[in-house]
Amino acid sequence: MSDEHLSGRDAARAPDYRHVVEHIQDAVVEFEFVDGDPIVRAVNEAFVDVFGYAAAGVVGESLNDWIVPDWRRDEAERLDEQTAAGAANHRHVTRVTADGLREFLYRSVPYRTERTTRGGFALYTDLTELSRNRRRMRVLNRVLRHNLRNRATVVLGHTTTLLDAVDERTDEHVAAAAAVERAARDLERLAAEAGDVRRLLDGSDAGDTVDVVPLARRVVADHHRREPDAVIEAALPDSLVVAGNAHLETALDALVENAIRHNPAAEPRVRVSARPADATDWARIEVADDGPPIPADERAVVAGETDVTPTRHASGLGLWLVAWAAETFGGDLSFAESDLGGNLVRVRLPAV
Repeated sequence: MSDEHLSGRDAARAPDYRHVVEHIQDAVVEFEFVDGDPIVRAVNEAFVDVFGYAAAGVVGESLNDWIVPDWRRDEAERLDEQTAAGAANHRHVTRVTADGLREFLYRSVPYRTERTTRGGFALYTDLTELSRNRRRMRVLNRVLRHNLRNRATVVLGHTTTLLDAVDERTDEHVAAAAAVERAARDLERLAAEAGDVRRLLDGSDAGDTVDVVPLARRVVADHHRREPDAVIEAALPDSLVVAGNAHLETALDALVENAIRHNPAAEPRVRVSARPADATDWARIEVADDGPPIPADERAVVAGETDVTPTRHASGLGLWLVAWAAETFGGDLSFAESDLGGNLVRVRLPAV
């Protein structure tokens, strides 16, 4: 670690590791526990490059206050407790950088000085692009192969039935024709979602900013026209500028579309809201409904809590589109129960 980055450290605690740490490409933080809180004592150049925070700003401050999202504090505190107890640990974590959320392999190495000060080193290996690209490819492979194959089988099977009975019009054949139409529409929708995903991944710039309110109002107005039986409400401020671009409108459209399409009620209820989170730099964009709950497995895999597998991959690309849009602009996607009695899908994005 350079002399500048070692500012504030006790010279008696400056062993020969400084040159090794300074040339490690991973971000490294040396910290000391003060009342259980990891206080930064030094960082290497890679930390400044990866996280985007100047050493002078973070040295002497709580590491968690700088880099841990407020909704992940419990996880960080459990890791700190293990380190303080003298146990090395590692975990795939999400942390806040100057450019938004990124994913890291976190490793901690505890130490105790001669004067019994408890502290440690935290190493962060940036896995963001690798992790996201692998996950996206697995999802595209699983969802497209699984759903396109299944829908094609339905189309072919029922088409055969119709052709065999071309001179008849029984209830069975009418039902078969309806099934063919539904499957064909599912294929069209899946193809459209795949196109939206491709445009998002190919054309998004994480440095963009956009006022999300006009986008949300257009989505609400469009669905009022397309779904006259649905009750769609908007609870929006006059303006809310966030990290993002026009692709957020496509993501919001997918959320409202899913909320209506998967609700069997005669008058599905949907509410679109947006507001900055209190006392934080994170804006929240939420879509609430009164429909059936999104299956727990689907929520878990889209939110990144479980891996994509042949049987767990979500039924379409709509929620993946929203999750990837949030990731692209440094935010995240989460799920809860809405006060309407159905689902609440929440997108957090850095507020500008």
